[in-house]
Amino acid sequence: MEIKGRGMRRRSPAMGLMGLGVLLVVMFTLDLALGSVHIPPEHLLLILLGGEPERPSWRQIVLIFRLPRAVTAILAGAALSVSGLQMQTLFRNPLAGPFVLGINAGASLGVALVVLSVGSVGTPALLGHLGLLGELGVITAACLGSALVFGAVLIVSRQVQSSMTLLILGLMFGYVTTAAVSLLLYFSIAERIQAYLTWQCGSFGGVTWSQMKILAPTVLFGLVIAHLLVKPLNALLLGEAYARSMGLTVQRARFWMIGSVAVLAGAITSFCGPIGFLGVAVPHLCRALFNTSDHRILAPATTLMGASLALLADLIAHLPGHQMVLPLNAVTALIGAPVVIWVILRQRNLRRSFAA
Repeated sequence: MEIKGRGMRRRSPAMGLMGLGVLLVVMFTLDLALGSVHIPPEHLLLILLGGEPERPSWRQIVLIFRLPRAVTAILAGAALSVSGLQMQTLFRNPLAGPFVLGINAGASLGVALVVLSVGSVGTPALLGHLGLLGELGVITAACLGSALVFGAVLIVSRQVQSSMTLLILGLMFGYVTTAAVSLLLYFSIAERIQAYLTWQCGSFGGVTWSQMKILAPTVLFGLVIAHLLVKPLNALLLGEAYARSMGLTVQRARFWMIGSVAVLAGAITSFCGPIGFLGVAVPHLCRALFNTSDHRILAPATTLMGASLALLADLIAHLPGHQMVLPLNAVTALIGAPVVIWVILRQRNLRRSFAA
């Protein structure tokens, strides 16, 4: 089944995906090379190949600080973008996304319940002193929080017809969970409050290599599930009745989509904080680039573009040549908000972008 936009000009998906792959490599290289300390590309390559650079400090900067941050950005961008793609198709709503519909807020509540109640928090990464079991507990709580909010929004979506009503209800779910977090903060100690507030600004720089052993497999597992769901997602584009006529078990597909979104959004939120706008913006950029609604193309495209834009946001946040670091969510808002505005102005009917 091939699903194309109206008036589509033929483009080669393979060439487009290859271009996004090249963009990802370029952004990854720039994110490693640029920052408060500039590292020449030849020395960067030497470090990555295990050699000794001209300055020994460059090796530490790349391997201990910048490389795990860049890998985290790739995982986060891919996870949030693919989550947004699934949610927009499942709800048939072009403005759906983990941040907009309160999924990130649900994950934040799960994190707050664990971290602000137990454990010692002493780093901006928020998970720094919890140990392996504590980190597993936090990521599990975040995934469960995401799944609960996602499930609640999905149930409500069956009762409303308006896209805007669904978005408002999603925002209300987010406000409720945020209020619960605020109450937890009120009764917590000052050190944990400060660490939690820093975490809420979002950052790719707080994940260590030991934590990557938990984050990377979890995100990759969620991405594999999401990519295996491309056929059900294509079927759902044409409505649940059509999907059932094609032999799709809608309830089962919906269950796996909830699981995938919960794992992806929950894992990233627990380690990086609530990152906004990537999940909403990237799927639309990919639809515009490839002029298609076929998830066989959009799933890998959003993975690559989401990773590239997350690297770009991280690069901007670290202001090459300066010691200052900007809040990551401020940068992603500057990138993603214009896309959301464009979507709203472009569509007379928000559902029209999902027509085959």
